[in-house]
Amino acid sequence: MIRICSTEDVPKGSALRAELDDLQIAIVHAQDDRFYAIYDECSHAQVALSEGEIEDCTVECWLHGSRFDLRTGEPTGLPATRPVPVYPVEIRDGDVYLSLTPSNGVVR
Repeated sequence: MIRICSTEDVPKGSALRAELDDLQIAIVHAQDDRFYAIYDECSHAQVALSEGEIEDCTVECWLHGSRFDLRTGEPTGLPATRPVPVYPVEIRDGDVYLSLTPSNGVVR
């Protein structure tokens, strides 16, 4: 597990882009008060998901409106049809840690 940021860096309902070598990940503080990590690129148009809207446990791509479930990476709204990787997150002492191995088996 790698420390990414403080929980205070990601207000509820927002996302923070983290770059780890050549991997871009969106750290999301969802409406359920949990933190999620999702590959920061829409599978439809290669746009940063961290710039999208967060609603409940989904993120919406700002360009074409594709939606992705933060828990599974599965698209829940067109035009995207392919899932994106999601990564395990742990909160320790007010910090966000994540594993770089996707929990849903999706490879970017």
